[in-house]
Amino acid sequence: MIVEIVILAMIAAFLGLRLYSVLGQRAEHEEEAIPHRFDANDDERGPLAAPKAAAAIPARAPQRFDGLMPAVERGVREIAAADPRFDIIGFLEGAKGAYEMVLEAFWKGDRETLKELCDADVYASFSGAIDAREQAGQTLDNKLIRIEETRIHSAVLDGRIARVAVLFISDIAAVTRDSDGNVIAGSLDDAIESRDIWTFSRDVASPRPDWLLDETDEG
Repeated sequence: MIVEIVILAMIAAFLGLRLYSVLGQRAEHEEEAIPHRFDANDDERGPLAAPKAAAAIPARAPQRFDGLMPAVERGVREIAAADPRFDIIGFLEGAKGAYEMVLEAFWKGDRETLKELCDADVYASFSGAIDAREQAGQTLDNKLIRIEETRIHSAVLDGRIARVAVLFISDIAAVTRDSDGNVIAGSLDDAIESRDIWTFSRDVASPRPDWLLDETDEG
């Protein structure tokens, strides 16, 4: 009787070990699979993918037209509607940079830079003034001290051509020297306020983002 009980106990223990072994392996396999549920495949199509895709293309902030005269605001809005890339703040920053570059190029007689930034008529005017200055043996030793103000003076969309006039109020120290380097006009110690209205134009249908200076006037 005791022998039979011992044999039955050994059989029960053997079956228990087999059952534990099978269930234990299954549990281990299931636990290993859990960390991989949010790998690449699920991540690509799961709810976390939407915020990631949205963050890749930031929404463009709405443009503000505070302080513009009604006619100017109307023109700016027409240009912005025809050219989604037009941004009033970015345009003014670019116009300010172009103002500085054109002045420096004109003062130094840098025709190549002027040709890149101006249309044919404005370039011809600048180039003619440089020719006259060189023939007289004169050079300019001017310096842009600061730009006090930059604001849109007018804006119009004429067909596909956008034209925006910008008023620049700046302080410039102007000196003219003769062929020997002697000062014949002006002074670097006295800056003079300059008010310029420069008009920039661009074909809004063009893939190129460049604006050209196509008119200069005093403000």
